Amino acid sequence: MADKDDKKAKKPAAPKVEHGGKTAPKEPKAAKAGAAKADAAPKEKKPKEKQPAARLRKVFDEQVRKALTEEFGYTNPMKVPAITKIVLNMGVGEGVNDRKKVEVAANDLSAIAGQKAVITRSRKAIATYKLRENQPIGCKVTLRKTRMYEFLDRLVNIALPRVRDFRGLNPKSFDGNGNYAIGIKEHIVFPEIDYDKTDAVLGMDIIICTSATSDDEARALLKHMNFPFRQ
Repeated sequence: MADKDDKKAKKPAAPKVEHGGKTAPKEPKAAKAGAAKADAAPKEKKPKEKQPAARLRKVFDEQVRKALTEEFGYTNPMKVPAITKIVLNMGVGEGVNDRKKVEVAANDLSAIAGQKAVITRSRKAIATYKLRENQPIGCKVTLRKTRMYEFLDRLVNIALPRVRDFRGLNPKSFDGNGNYAIGIKEHIVFPEIDYDKTDAVLGMDIIICTSATSDDEARALLKHMNFPFRQ
């Protein structure tokens, strides 16, 4: 019985022998991992460069906020109204027959806003206008934070003065909740659009959304931001 047990017993593995005839001791896994970390060079993290604040954002923080607080008597600085976002919308009715015109309009809107525009599609089919469901009919883009203030700066100081027969913005184009709408008939007033390369002149809507609770507060905010309202 003892012989059978000895046969069943497994033979021990032969130790590894180096060229010199001596056995090589096994290195523990922890030592190998430590050596691998020591060999790997530490990666230096580059500090992120802070983008300079937009000019109109500085004007709002330094001048407009104080002026609104004195005018309306806000006790909490969080109650001071501010611009939250800007939505640019461009409808292309000719896109029903030619989809390329919608893509061209989206490229122009992306150049104006400095951000990629999204192509909007129809929700339902209308036989009268030969419109099918889920067909591209326009484009839009939403701006926030730095890009929003940079666009406002270009709109007030460059684009609006180039509008033909411009006599000021309508001070009554508020929706009752502090949001303001501007309609532009020719998108070529923006300097980003080359008039010689455009196939068609398109109109666009600009919606300025604010955190104001009334139209009077929103109107005062935009006035302090140098919006040229009609007198």
